[in-house]
Amino acid sequence: MSRQNVEALDVEGIRADFPILEREFSVGSETQRADGEAVDDGTPLVYLDNAATTHTPEPVVEAMSDYYRRYNSNVHRGIHHLSQEASIAYEDAHDRVAEFVGASGGREEIIFTKNTTESENLIAYSWGLSELGPGDEVVLTEMEHHASLVTWQQVAQRTGADVKYIRIDEDGRLDMDHARECITDDTALVSAVHVSNTLGTVNPVSELTELAHDHDALSLIDGAQAVPNQPVDVEEIGADFYAFSGHKMAGPTGIGVLYGRKELLEEMEPYLYGGGMVRKVTFEDTTWGELPWKFEPGTPPIAEAVGLHAAVDYLEEIGMANVQAHERELSTYAYERLSEVGDVDIYGPEPGPDRGGLVSFNLEGVHAHDLASIMNDHAVAIRAGDHCTQPLHDKLGVAASARASFYIYNTREEIDVLVDALEDARELFA
Repeated sequence: MSRQNVEALDVEGIRADFPILEREFSVGSETQRADGEAVDDGTPLVYLDNAATTHTPEPVVEAMSDYYRRYNSNVHRGIHHLSQEASIAYEDAHDRVAEFVGASGGREEIIFTKNTTESENLIAYSWGLSELGPGDEVVLTEMEHHASLVTWQQVAQRTGADVKYIRIDEDGRLDMDHARECITDDTALVSAVHVSNTLGTVNPVSELTELAHDHDALSLIDGAQAVPNQPVDVEEIGADFYAFSGHKMAGPTGIGVLYGRKELLEEMEPYLYGGGMVRKVTFEDTTWGELPWKFEPGTPPIAEAVGLHAAVDYLEEIGMANVQAHERELSTYAYERLSEVGDVDIYGPEPGPDRGGLVSFNLEGVHAHDLASIMNDHAVAIRAGDHCTQPLHDKLGVAASARASFYIYNTREEIDVLVDALEDARELFA
């Protein structure tokens, strides 16, 4: 059923596609058997850890099962029927993802990796190590995920390039005046997260890419928290490279995506070598195959690509504008409810168009890990820690934070359960 607006979003119908949401747990201190396995009995699961990994709907599971049951085979290497069917499905997945994110160059601009982290490392190794040197600058933001920050930090150390960071203001937004100071003619790359996985901030990535291009620099956008949750058009953004992961968008683990402009990918050397990515091999030399295969050596994630194709179909049936509207509604409601609880610090912008579908917070006097444990005793799954943004947490002046993140199957009632559990934590630690 196609859903054209947020009012038509059938959350209960969507939840029926996710059997894992039917799980129930015993609550309190006796939540596991002696062998460590949780006991399914009593309290419904409230899953609010979607920024880490979303759940997988039945159509995606069925598509992957169909691959294994009917045409499991390696791609691009066989003349037999099964290999041909698998190859077509694998190539079609590239085409479908290209269409989903507005890559007009089609499959040649879509490289399948393991995850967003590998996608960013691909750019670092294939472009960064050969193109950067002393005097060059890579500009990041203070809210970068370690997938970007650590990667470019290490590349800079190897190449002699410098890393600069665009400041965030007290509301958790980028200081764009500072961005204009940071991005100069010495800038070779601007790498920025589209949506912060800690603050929920939706960054002005189109403005950042324009600033980069004004100084003849390239742009790399980390879209791990954006592609699953809102309409994304990589060409409208102006990104030279754009990375995201399947498991955060109702797809399987083990597959990520790197979009890159064709002319840039053609110029870049691969950084992983082996079978399937070559054109001609002799004892003396090797030439590379066509895009995108020259960046996909070895047996690729075939079943995962089939699953990602099905996930894209599933999300587009719902409508990405509807996904975005639903998440904004939930994050606004969560922000308001958490604000009513005393002694709670909430990080990131107030609700609005520049906040995504997550809320990070701390309860005064309670470590985030302890809070997550108490939540688990209420069958509420949240994330606690630094969320792979340690420097950002240092800037915020906290060691860790708790994070509730929402997706298409979450409801206001589940947020009420979260807040009730938080009130119990307050009383426990009073």
